[in-house]
Amino acid sequence: MTFAFEDLVRKGTGVLAASGIANPRRDANLLLRLAADLSPEQALTGPRAIDQNAAQTFERYVTRRGRGEPVSRIRGRREFWSLDFEITPATLDPRADSEVLVAAVIQVLAGRGLTAPRILDLGTGSGCLLISLLAEFPQAVGVGVDVSPTAAAIALRNAATNGVDRRADFVVSNWHAAIGAQFDVVISNPPYIPTSAIQSLDPDVRVFDPHLALDGGRDGLSCYRAIAGTLPNLLSEGGFTAVEIGMGQADAVAAIFGGAGLTETKIWPDLAGIPRCLTVEKG
Repeated sequence: MTFAFEDLVRKGTGVLAASGIANPRRDANLLLRLAADLSPEQALTGPRAIDQNAAQTFERYVTRRGRGEPVSRIRGRREFWSLDFEITPATLDPRADSEVLVAAVIQVLAGRGLTAPRILDLGTGSGCLLISLLAEFPQAVGVGVDVSPTAAAIALRNAATNGVDRRADFVVSNWHAAIGAQFDVVISNPPYIPTSAIQSLDPDVRVFDPHLALDGGRDGLSCYRAIAGTLPNLLSEGGFTAVEIGMGQADAVAAIFGGAGLTETKIWPDLAGIPRCLTVEKG
């Protein structure tokens, strides 16, 4: 038995629309292409008959999406910085806002003429930040740290997928505990959501992102405090740090780093104009 592509998309669109999903037709189309293993071009020009196995898989995907699970979670993959990353329940789903940190580091390194930096990524998750930077700097080397062994293993696979695994190591550690070297750049997208605010997050974040990667403690700043005190020892002479920050946290995070002897260099906004990244260096 086979089914027409458009008929399945129409049916899936109806289910998703009834579940309150924004852009239901777009998501139904994406999920059917995923279930049937079709490229965008094949979906437009190739065979439009979908076999029963693919149709059943599509139905399961639509059910999951209707319950609020993001398409990226259903796919198990996310594009970030034009690279492909595997994600699982052990890793944060990379967001485009985090690309601000990558762009900031590239700009600072370019201004310093540093083409072979040593980079440390604290709380690496999927490895998207470190791997993106290694892809931009072919002579760079880096270490990604995560408290989750599963996340560290996924980051290593992502490094191999994107061709930088020979220049990347991934270590299971509570922040800096297992790190004894110094680096030109330390980057981090730490948990920065106040504990009390997690339950008010959108379901696609609250339900499907690991709380370990979200919970920044009572005021959302506990991880910045944990990182700040170690940075003077982790940074080489002239080194700098770039961290992602939450809305309204720029001044507080800058003060935390200032108390550790680091000097703020710049606040970098995202596309919505919200301060999203802070860079600091040794004073």
